[in-house]
Amino acid sequence: MELSAAKMAKCAYEALAEKKGEDITIVDISEISPIADYFLIAGGSSAVKRNAMTDAVEEAMARLGAEGARKEGNGQSTWILLDYKEIIVHIFSDEDRSFYDLERVWRDGKRISPEEL
Repeated sequence: MELSAAKMAKCAYEALAEKKGEDITIVDISEISPIADYFLIAGGSSAVKRNAMTDAVEEAMARLGAEGARKEGNGQSTWILLDYKEIIVHIFSDEDRSFYDLERVWRDGKRISPEEL
């Protein structure tokens, strides 16, 4: 059974929200880029929180049946990226999120709510 990008994005969103991810943003980039269908961008104010969010996404996606993500970043990183091909999850420290400002970089994408998935 093939998983839809929308189902994967909703699963990742719920995992981030469960761990109190801050200002979770979903950007539909399917019309503007071939690299993925959705970006999920979330903040975590501490390394402990970012690690919990990362673990929650990985566990939820595994239960969903999504293949293991390519992961960039580790327990002390201020930006952790989980690439599931159809969706890419970005978990930032507050400072790095503000600095890299992916929402601005990908402003041509469509911001959507989890209910739209």
